[in-house]
Amino acid sequence: MSVQVEEHRPVNVPRQPNQLFTTSIRLAAVSSAVPCSRMFVRDILDRWKLGDYIEVAELVVSELVANAVKMTGITDPEPKSWDIKAEHVIGVQLRTTNGSLFVEVWDRSMDAPVSKNPDNNTEGGRGLMLIGAMVKQWDVHRPQSGGKDVWAELELGKPAEPPPPHHSPLTVRVPGMTTAPRGAMEKTAHWVACYVP
Repeated sequence: MSVQVEEHRPVNVPRQPNQLFTTSIRLAAVSSAVPCSRMFVRDILDRWKLGDYIEVAELVVSELVANAVKMTGITDPEPKSWDIKAEHVIGVQLRTTNGSLFVEVWDRSMDAPVSKNPDNNTEGGRGLMLIGAMVKQWDVHRPQSGGKDVWAELELGKPAEPPPPHHSPLTVRVPGMTTAPRGAMEKTAHWVACYVP
């Protein structure tokens, strides 16, 4: 199954370092959303000529999406299609402006992720510590439409260079069960992705 990625860019405006470029995708909140979100990040950053930031951004999106799936999705590695309901949606957005790349993940839960301080014998619980060590800052935004948007800011050494306007739209191939189910949560994820705080 293919999912068309929405890219938003200013039209007929000369490129400037403080321009805003954004793109988003909505996925079902299932475990396969993690590798799909990494593929999305890799493809978009490659298109924006920000290849030097792919590794860090992929790690950040992996951790944020895994947390979103854990909070609001289906954690079974092989969910049945009938288990995926309209509320099992997450949104992933990439945004670059003013020399920064923002990696954002929305889910329907209001509960903020909790940064833990695990000991050497504890499995897991290090994701937010890892993110905090690699990014300029991260935080949680709670949009009026509901849920939460966890975001991380990576400093860029150069502005993004989105493809020219005549460039064909990006289509990301995702497994069928990773496609976001239609419904109110999918619409909320869409509108949250269009909102820039």
